[in-house]
This record gives sequence, structure tokens and C-alpha cells, in this order.
Amino acid sequence: MKTDKENFFDLVYQVVRLIPKGRVSSYGAIANYLGAKSGARTVGYAMNAAHTLDDVPAHRVVNSKGLLTGKAHFSPPEKMQRTLEAEGVIIKNDQVVNFQTVFWDPSKELEW
Repeated sequence: MKTDKENFFDLVYQVVRLIPKGRVSSYGAIANYLGAKSGARTVGYAMNAAHTLDDVPAHRVVNSKGLLTGKAHFSPPEKMQRTLEAEGVIIKNDQVVNFQTVFWDPSKELEW
């Protein structure tokens, strides 16, 4: 039987799988979409646990300012930036350039 945390992680993964290539979302936007407004940190925990899952594009989740705060959980840490850049996202000083342009908000993009 799964715990509530595992169920929440699964919901996070379902949303993250929908982020299109070349776009990014934030921990807070995903938490808000899932009805957990103060759950950004828990979304971060889910992303940290997702690095063993090949079908969850954790590299597309950044903080609310577009910073690659999760890069330390990639091996090597530069992999997060390289993967985003390969999808057309421009990164400078560990931050997404034109963040608002490439930002994908599940609350606006998905019907619940």
C-alpha cells in the first residue's frame, strides 16, 4: 500500500511528464496545480527522487525565479543545464533566460 507522500509524488510525476520540451515549470506552480499551495518543497523532494525514473523530465522543473536549484541532484550537476539547452532553453549563470516566455504553468495549460 502506498503512503500519501508516494501518491503525491506520483501526481507530481504525472504533471512533470506533461511539460513540453523547450519549456520549464516551477516547484510552486506544480504544487499549486495539485492543490498544495505550500507544497513547493515537497515537489522538490519528488524531483530529487525522480532521478532514477527515465520517464520523468526532472530537468524541466526549476525554482520560481528560473534558477536551476535542483542541479546538484544530477550527475554530473551540469547535466541539468546541458539537457535544457539541448531542448532549446537558454541558460545563463544557472538561470533560465526569458523565464516568463518558456514558463509552463500547469494551472493555465491543463484542465483539472
